[in-house]
Amino acid sequence: MGQWGCLASESPLRLGLPMVTSASAQPELPLMLRLVTGLLNLPPVAALARQAARNLMINRAESMGVRWRDQVQQLRQRDWQPELVAATNPATVYPDYYCAPFHAYPEGNLSLEAALEVEVAAYTVHSRLWPDQGRDGDAYLRQTYHSLLQQTLPTPQQILDLGCGVGMSTLALQDAYPQSRVVGLDLSPPYLAVARHRCREQGRELRLIHAQAEQTGLAEQSFDLVSLFLVCHELPQAATRTILREARRLLRPGGALGIMDMNPRSAIYRQMPPYILTLLKSTEPYLNDYFSLDLEQALVEAGFNPPTVTANSPR
Repeated sequence: MGQWGCLASESPLRLGLPMVTSASAQPELPLMLRLVTGLLNLPPVAALARQAARNLMINRAESMGVRWRDQVQQLRQRDWQPELVAATNPATVYPDYYCAPFHAYPEGNLSLEAALEVEVAAYTVHSRLWPDQGRDGDAYLRQTYHSLLQQTLPTPQQILDLGCGVGMSTLALQDAYPQSRVVGLDLSPPYLAVARHRCREQGRELRLIHAQAEQTGLAEQSFDLVSLFLVCHELPQAATRTILREARRLLRPGGALGIMDMNPRSAIYRQMPPYILTLLKSTEPYLNDYFSLDLEQALVEAGFNPPTVTANSPR
């Protein structure tokens, strides 16, 4: 779910007015989220919640005209083995947190099934951000984020999409910055395989890299813009902090890091009905880590100026 836009500059450039934060302050988890976490520690409850969340997502998709089952079935009929081989760097190491069940998939982001369902899931999840947008809510969410980036960096030459997934964010960044060179990086070979397929379908040529966002192996100061689109809420705090430091290393003087993610301070999450919060938490194992992370302070500790924080969706 897309909730907020966060833009941070590397130290020579200050963007907008800094938000004053306390180094010692940690956001408090909502009481309901703490209760839900305890409930989901019971394996039978967690399994039921994950299945319910999945069914809710698919049924919502079908009701709004997203042909979830048909589109996924069509993708399943492809022979993905060549794409998987081409997308995989055999030397890549997977952190333990990345190998855990995730988004209701036992194999998490290393599951081909997960990769085949990312696009329809994004359309479905973002369909309710703006009632008048429906299925187009996903594209509109990306547009609002990119509009914020363009106000600060109108003409970056080199862009890195960290955690690019199946390439939706990468292709959207290339559309927003047609004169720029956009590189996508992800840790999931199945996601990168689907991204390669989508690029080829659209006649695009984008560089897609299989590596950890924590340790990309890319050259220091080689990008003007690094983007993290809906990534941080899927990470343990330690991974987020390491990735922020890596992003800082990769940025050229005057470059910027853009983050678009859930806003833990949003009243929507504090007022969310318990059953919806349970379903959300059942598919997002690191949500507590994210909600209790002072992201602005973490950016400063990683070497960035205090970030500009702007709401770019109702959440």
